[in-house]
Amino acid sequence: MSIVAAHPSALPETVGRQATGEWFGIDQERIQAFADATEDWQWIHLDAERAASGPFGATIAHGYFTLSLLPRLTAGLLEVDGAAMVVNYGLDRVRFLQPVTVGSRIRGVTEITSAEGSAQGWRVGMTTTVEIEGSERPALVAATVALFIPA
Repeated sequence: MSIVAAHPSALPETVGRQATGEWFGIDQERIQAFADATEDWQWIHLDAERAASGPFGATIAHGYFTLSLLPRLTAGLLEVDGAAMVVNYGLDRVRFLQPVTVGSRIRGVTEITSAEGSAQGWRVGMTTTVEIEGSERPALVAATVALFIPA
């Protein structure tokens, strides 16, 4: 179930609420596309044969690839009526806790941690944990800030 605010000014009422996204599969094609886009072609991400005998038993997604999926993993978890747009304001803290092996499914769990008005709109702090299906330890935890600009 998503978190809903009737207007950006109602965002402070969402602090402390949490929502969980849907599972999303990580395949080698996506890992390859990210490697090509960023020119990060480390064998641990791309060489399935070598990675099979490596520390994780398979290729793994880049940490920054997993981080870049936050918009996808959190889409629809916070719905704010009356917002003209939402922009990334920044990251306060990111920790990569466990690699995501190819074939894994991940999802985002987001908690609203703060909501402050400003001249630009409403800055909303969120902590998102990216869970790996079947694992007790998450892939990453990120404290992000989004700016909600009223219509």
